Amino acid sequence: MSSFLLMAASALIIAIGGTPLVRYAALHLGILDHPSARKIHRAPVPLMGGAAIYVAFIAALALWGERSYINEVVGIFVGATLVSLVGALDDSRGVGSYLKLLFQVVAACILVYSGVQVRLFDGFLDIVLTLFWVVGVTNAFNLLDNMDGLSSGVATISAAFFTLLAAMSDQYLVGTLAAALCGACIGFLVYNWNPARVFMGDTGSLFIGFLLAAVGIKLRFPANTASITWMIPILVLALPIFDTALVCISRLRRGKNPLTTAGKDHVSHRLALRTGSQREAVLLCYLITGGTGLASIFVTQANLQEALIVGLTALALAVFALWKLEFQKN
Repeated sequence: MSSFLLMAASALIIAIGGTPLVRYAALHLGILDHPSARKIHRAPVPLMGGAAIYVAFIAALALWGERSYINEVVGIFVGATLVSLVGALDDSRGVGSYLKLLFQVVAACILVYSGVQVRLFDGFLDIVLTLFWVVGVTNAFNLLDNMDGLSSGVATISAAFFTLLAAMSDQYLVGTLAAALCGACIGFLVYNWNPARVFMGDTGSLFIGFLLAAVGIKLRFPANTASITWMIPILVLALPIFDTALVCISRLRRGKNPLTTAGKDHVSHRLALRTGSQREAVLLCYLITGGTGLASIFVTQANLQEALIVGLTALALAVFALWKLEFQKN
């Protein structure tokens, strides 16, 4: 566990030092997120802050990661770098939604080719599930990046739980990835907390989503069965997954394309309307992520009956929240 803390601390320090430099570069290059009717901020905010997260993550691994470990996860590095570069291009010049989706599928295919994939059915269905999971979670964090401190904070908590889960099952490889990402996100959050001085942009959100999806796949729990442990990464990432489902259902109901439509229809926006505060909405999202993370830890030690109770309870709460936020008018 001490090596994970060292990894996280290194990434945190690098992100704290690097984020202002990225912000300065974005300002001078004119890479800004301008206000609009569908956005909350009222003044231009520098983008590309995700580059600081990327650099901090890679630097921490280069400093403390073992060479054999680096060789094992080259597919994750290549895929994460690809989606981050596409995100940087979108931040600076603009890239169509379908082209971004295509590159995400390519990055997911790289993961599969490198041997990082879901292993539930030992067949083609595993590959399909891997592509769906990776592309889905990658986009979930991209969609979640809609309020100051939201995506970076939820990613921090999720990565922290993945680090803890990896430590519990003695998985150094997964733990170092999650710990480095956790530290990098904390360092960036210092500048991204409301009122944000810099946004991560697609450069960061796509990178974070892809990496967390890959970490979720790599987690293994030899002491328990796959019939139970498959739900653990879903619980850790429950909030971004739910937010994506809510947005897709909401937009489809209104005859809108979920991939090309943007708006204030996310969980965070709806919570902000009810609480009257963006900060309270974000903190509630942190609390929910912490709760589902704790549930995931319980599932690692649960038998099948207990795991089913947790899973069905989480599903029932999600359905109720969906009805409350989307279908109930008052």
